[in-house]
Amino acid sequence: MRYLPPIILLISLLAFNRCTSPFSSSTDHSAIRPEAWINERVAKAKERLDSTEAGKIVWQAMEAHGGLKKWYSNGPLAFQFKYVPLDGGTVRNTYQTIDTWSNKARHQHVADQSQEFGWTGEKYWKLVEDSTTFPFDMKFWALTPYYFLGQPFVLDGEGVRLEKLADKSHKDQTYDAVKVTFAPGTGSSPDDYYILYFGKEDHKLAVIRYIVSYPEYFEKGKHAPEKFMEIQGTTVADGIELATGYHTHWLAEEEQAGEHITTITVDGIRFDPLVKNIYFEMPAGAEVIE
Repeated sequence: MRYLPPIILLISLLAFNRCTSPFSSSTDHSAIRPEAWINERVAKAKERLDSTEAGKIVWQAMEAHGGLKKWYSNGPLAFQFKYVPLDGGTVRNTYQTIDTWSNKARHQHVADQSQEFGWTGEKYWKLVEDSTTFPFDMKFWALTPYYFLGQPFVLDGEGVRLEKLADKSHKDQTYDAVKVTFAPGTGSSPDDYYILYFGKEDHKLAVIRYIVSYPEYFEKGKHAPEKFMEIQGTTVADGIELATGYHTHWLAEEEQAGEHITTITVDGIRFDPLVKNIYFEMPAGAEVIE
């Protein structure tokens, strides 16, 4: 099997603080949380990140990309993510909406939006006509695109560990480098890691290096070879700057980009403040993905 760009988690980042009050579980409420909740979560994240040199770099990046408060205040994030392996492998192309507060997800087929799969925060589900509708691991893919597109904002969780590395060079530029790992027991792939390159001056994300260690694919202690992902352009949606594409390479000698293996495009990026909590529940007629 060919391993797609990330997983740094499938749910590998469900280290995020998830509110358990009646508000968060009530399906008729907006998915946007009250301003006081957002302020508290942002303040806690800033305090935690400001405690280390690596954390300060990540906080600067969050600010440079629009700010963590703005990220949570905008509501659910929607986008189309098209992943194209250059060796002729399976193309993955879905519309998806993500609750950035709780990491719930709902995907739709680009040609027939009645064909869907998702993650409720507790279970994976699918609503499809047959097994060929989404010819890939839907559990693995439920949050994978989001954990690339959502960088650096997805690093605000308590289970996230940050380490400042020596500066890295790429295409004649020098970057601050931060390694991201996860506390034991964090999500389903706690052995995943990222190495992120942030601009020295603008503090924006330019490169994501990562491994995939998803336990359903690899034995304990094993993982796919490290990949090197370059951001290919950005756009600003409601004050938040996010990538519009990526080129993924095998990591080559001297920590440089090697063979180009995957092209990813991200279209229609927007935040939808009208989405309600119920949208992320398992719909009638769907079945659980075991």
